[in-house]
Amino acid sequence: MSKVKHVIKKNLFVIITLSISLGLLIGFLMTQDQKSLQEIFTHLEPGWMFAAVFAMLLTWFLEGVCNWLLCHHLYPEWTLRRSIVVGMIGILYNNITPFSTGGQPMQIYSMHKMGMKTGKAGAIIAVKTLTYQCVMVTYSLVLMIFHLHFFQTTVSNLSFLTIFGVLTNGAFILLVLLFSIYPPFVYRLIHGVLHLLERIHVVHDFQAKYDDIVLKFKVFHDGIRTMGHSLKLYACVCLVTIFQITFNSIVTYFIFLSFGLRGTGMWVMIAAQVFVNMIASFVPLPGASGGAEISFGMFFHMFFRGATAPAMLIWRMITYYFGIILGCIFASIGNHKYSAAIPDDFSEKDLSDLTDDSDE
Repeated sequence: MSKVKHVIKKNLFVIITLSISLGLLIGFLMTQDQKSLQEIFTHLEPGWMFAAVFAMLLTWFLEGVCNWLLCHHLYPEWTLRRSIVVGMIGILYNNITPFSTGGQPMQIYSMHKMGMKTGKAGAIIAVKTLTYQCVMVTYSLVLMIFHLHFFQTTVSNLSFLTIFGVLTNGAFILLVLLFSIYPPFVYRLIHGVLHLLERIHVVHDFQAKYDDIVLKFKVFHDGIRTMGHSLKLYACVCLVTIFQITFNSIVTYFIFLSFGLRGTGMWVMIAAQVFVNMIASFVPLPGASGGAEISFGMFFHMFFRGATAPAMLIWRMITYYFGIILGCIFASIGNHKYSAAIPDDFSEKDLSDLTDDSDE
């Protein structure tokens, strides 16, 4: 019993946020006509629902493929299975941490436990995150331009939402770029932060801590430079990311078809979903709870009309809660199968390269 209480206390914020998210969905449903809802759910077309789930599974598979392309560039024997596990761990922690900030650190930690150097793992995740954000912003703006008149006449506060989405994602991209290609700025920032922490007695051995962090950053930037020369690699990662974003965004269109609704173009709904994802990505609650539901309602009410609430429920179940369940399963697999073990299929050269960061 005490163990259960400890788990609940440790994950209290996540539990509360997930409960709020589910409560919002149920609240939306309760405001609808129950007879109409029953009729909607009774007449769902299972083929299109299967297509929606399959599209989401493809999205997560391509997350692993992107990770594998970058890992394979530095470690040729790194397997796709490990990358899929790492990808799903990222999905899990992005869904249960504020600002979706937990996924990347946990991916780096998991890759290190599988035998990869922390600096190179960080470089891989930084490049992948930067690539994803750049592609998503570009993709959403291109689609929005093609369908600008439609969204201007149907979505209120479109200009504000556009500015918010572009600025928040642009700031994130700039931060990662500075972090990746301008080490002196990062080192000065680290020096200043550690000096402040020393003055308030949080850090006690300033020089040792600074040297340790700088060493890890040097390994990180070495990894960035190593991957930075391969235009073919970036082109492949960008192409896979485009497919990943497309499959993720087409889920809503398949839900639309499963409701027996017709008359809206696929690319219009993909454009709306990409924009919803871009806006919701910086909502400071796990899984963008609240922001995802509100932005979905703003962009998709015009398509689903009276079926918006049940469509939102199914969309969140497939894209959010299903991701948490699968993420937990893959995290367990990674912990039992790959944790603290050098990959069996690595060559001797790779094995010699997988030493601790302090050995460099």
